[in-house]
Amino acid sequence: MNEEEFAIFQKLRNRSTEKTNSNYLRKLALREPVIVLHRNQSIDELTSSIISLKKELNFIGHNLNQAIHKLHTLDRIPEFRTWLHSYEQLRKELSSQTTSTLTQVHQIIAQWSKE
Repeated sequence: MNEEEFAIFQKLRNRSTEKTNSNYLRKLALREPVIVLHRNQSIDELTSSIISLKKELNFIGHNLNQAIHKLHTLDRIPEFRTWLHSYEQLRKELSSQTTSTLTQVHQIIAQWSKE
């Protein structure tokens, strides 16, 4: 093989599950099945969007936690206590929903990465 042919061969083998050139060639020569990996660009784009969403949710949750912590320092003022309590409930809800969403995102990504 010349260099150009070898480059094409390497590219084809890298798309398969075969780790060595010899196993890949053996299967081709014996007409045994070779498992080829396929990438779905739309899934890759969706995965990228989900990762961005995950980062944004983490950022929002972090900022909300900082705001609630800051409000705890102001709890000596009576009207802040009521407000603080309602936002503490909101924080807990957001945290629960974010955790649930992130768990689902991890499951989806894990499932797609197996394909």
